[in-house]
Amino acid sequence: MKKFQVKKMLSLILSVLMLTALLASCKSDGGESSTSSDVASTSSSEAPKPLKIGLVQFTEHASLDTIRESFLARIDEWGYDETKISIDYQNGSGDTANLNSICQKFVGDGVDVIVAIATPAAQIAVSAVEGTDIKVVFAAVNNPVDSLGIKTPEKPEGNITGTSDRIPVSSTIDLALKVNPELKTFGLLYNSGETNSVDAVEAAKAYCAEKEIAVVEGTVSNTSEIQQVATNLATQVDAIFTSTDNSIAQNMPVVVEAANAAKVPFYVGADSMVKDGALAAIGIDYSKLGAETADQAIEILEGKPVSEVPVKFFETYDTYINQTTLKTLGIEFPEDILSSAITFE
Repeated sequence: MKKFQVKKMLSLILSVLMLTALLASCKSDGGESSTSSDVASTSSSEAPKPLKIGLVQFTEHASLDTIRESFLARIDEWGYDETKISIDYQNGSGDTANLNSICQKFVGDGVDVIVAIATPAAQIAVSAVEGTDIKVVFAAVNNPVDSLGIKTPEKPEGNITGTSDRIPVSSTIDLALKVNPELKTFGLLYNSGETNSVDAVEAAKAYCAEKEIAVVEGTVSNTSEIQQVATNLATQVDAIFTSTDNSIAQNMPVVVEAANAAKVPFYVGADSMVKDGALAAIGIDYSKLGAETADQAIEILEGKPVSEVPVKFFETYDTYINQTTLKTLGIEFPEDILSSAITFE
């Protein structure tokens, strides 16, 4: 009897131990499964943080607005909505201090890329990101080599690339000569503080010298001077030319009025300036430039080295003519030019 009780006791203890081990094993398996599930659930619910673009525009006028609008539209086409890319758009209102504050804030916010529209904005953005890993993609910089210090545009060094709105100034002068073979004096209207304009003026002066055309310069340092300078210049020349000067682009009605009153053709460097009343331009499509800038920004955000994103120079140009101004001036364009031109009323 005693032997049986001992055996029974040992069997009971063994059963308890086995049950305890089994429960511990189940608890352990259940805990691990629950923890793993919680981690997976947390991981799947946390969307990656959106990439950051700081978008700064030098000032507001039709050409730069077109670039910005087409840039944003192209970003949407790529499928990058606000959950994937956060875009902070700021306008510098043509003020250097504003531009500097904007770009410094972008740097402080840790944006991934600054997209800078127009040369003055790009110059300040480049300065602001110095010593950081932030990339700069510029739009509408006439001469990125001299203005931004990019030595090899086909393989940009550092962290800067973008699109150029350089135009064939010689082609515009040739157009003016086709319209008026007797053209002897050419007026150059520009802001002497804009390096993009100065570059275009130097090219125009060199080509006019080849064609034995006298040049009269009309320079302004601020927008308040434009009306007087344009009015005086129109009385001295056979035609006026302004490239992609931001100050003039902001004040097109003033110059158009002065040129039309003197019956002097006003040639420009951008399609939007022709829309605003200038006679004609040979230039690029700024909506294409904005889209190309967006493509470059996306490539860089997706990890492509800046050195593998060449600066884009456009090689296809269109002729733009304002039909209303044409009638106002009483000028006849050669039919071959008129038939292939893009016209505005």
